[in-house]
Amino acid sequence: MEEQMRIIGRQMAIRMGIMMSFCLSLVGILSSGHFTIPGFIISFAISTIISLIIGLVIPIGKVTGGLCARLRLRQGTIGARTFESFLSDLIYTPIMTLVMVGLAYRMVTIQNGGVAPIPFLPMFLKSLIICFVVGFFLIFIFQPLFLRQIMKKHGIGRPEE
Repeated sequence: MEEQMRIIGRQMAIRMGIMMSFCLSLVGILSSGHFTIPGFIISFAISTIISLIIGLVIPIGKVTGGLCARLRLRQGTIGARTFESFLSDLIYTPIMTLVMVGLAYRMVTIQNGGVAPIPFLPMFLKSLIICFVVGFFLIFIFQPLFLRQIMKKHGIGRPEE
């Protein structure tokens, strides 16, 4: 059973990582005002790699489940889902945003002869706020959907709600 849970955790990490990377890359590049297909593809690819590493290294389900249990939040309740979404967002989004804004900042600096048109910190904070809000809602909506799909695929009954 423990091996099966590890497999389910990996599958969740992959699905959530790809979905978060796609959506946050799109949001980030659209909010910058400089959308290009190559820019989006590069952003999505790098973001996917980062999110997969995070998801496969940090057992998000165990971390959120353990903290929910400590706070006596019942799995499947709106309170537990909100808390789990917030924790997942807190783990993924700042790291992904820092790397992606750092990459964008570096590209803009190179294109402008070594001078960036905006300081890094305001650029990072704006993107972090936007991506944190979007990421929270994405996690809140898609995490239970992906979990149900994966549990069904492995023949496990619906998770406790």
